[in-house]
Amino acid sequence: MSVRVLAAGLALAMAFSAASAQQWRPDTFIDAATVVQKLTVEMRYAGAHNFVGRPIDGYEAPLCLLTRQAAAALAAVARDLATQGLGLKVYDCYRPARAVAHFGRWARDLRDTAAKAEFYPDVDKRTLFRDGYIAAHSGHSRGSTVDLTLVKLDGGAVDMGTPFDLFSPRSAPSDSSVGAEARANRARLAQAMRRGGFYAYGKEWWHFTLRGEPFPSTYFDFPVK
Repeated sequence: MSVRVLAAGLALAMAFSAASAQQWRPDTFIDAATVVQKLTVEMRYAGAHNFVGRPIDGYEAPLCLLTRQAAAALAAVARDLATQGLGLKVYDCYRPARAVAHFGRWARDLRDTAAKAEFYPDVDKRTLFRDGYIAAHSGHSRGSTVDLTLVKLDGGAVDMGTPFDLFSPRSAPSDSSVGAEARANRARLAQAMRRGGFYAYGKEWWHFTLRGEPFPSTYFDFPVK
């Protein structure tokens, strides 16, 4: 066999390996709902109720995928909160890199403001990158970041002050313009997540990342399915 044929075969194998890495879920990722007690799953980017207004690239099923370490830590948080009659609802978990790129394309299309009234009523779309609401790379793509809220196990509502994904200073965990009940609930969520090994993001009360995450510099792109 010629060197040229060998080289072509090697290139094809490498291309197939790269494609497989993008398409297939690593065994280090699991469906968090299989280990987190009474987890409510409302994966916003798998449907149309989100700031883009349509399903996002890479979300082929409404699953909360996380690294095994993050899922185990979240399970501990759920057990902790259950003693207070509370549970967790997740809005986003692992996010494929192609979804992040989709967000970027949407953010640069200044003509598309269909969801502005609900998700960014007081923010100029041109500033979303600058203000930290949209990023070129997302910690979610590393598999150990989760967006979530509190729910009552008896089915009652929990006041968090703003809806999920509201691009506004009012969504910051430390914002003092929301009511006392909402501030207390944000603190309750943050404290439980901190005890479970997660740290918060200063602009979004719902956003937490596992400390010592297993893939701190790897941004995955396999689809959620």
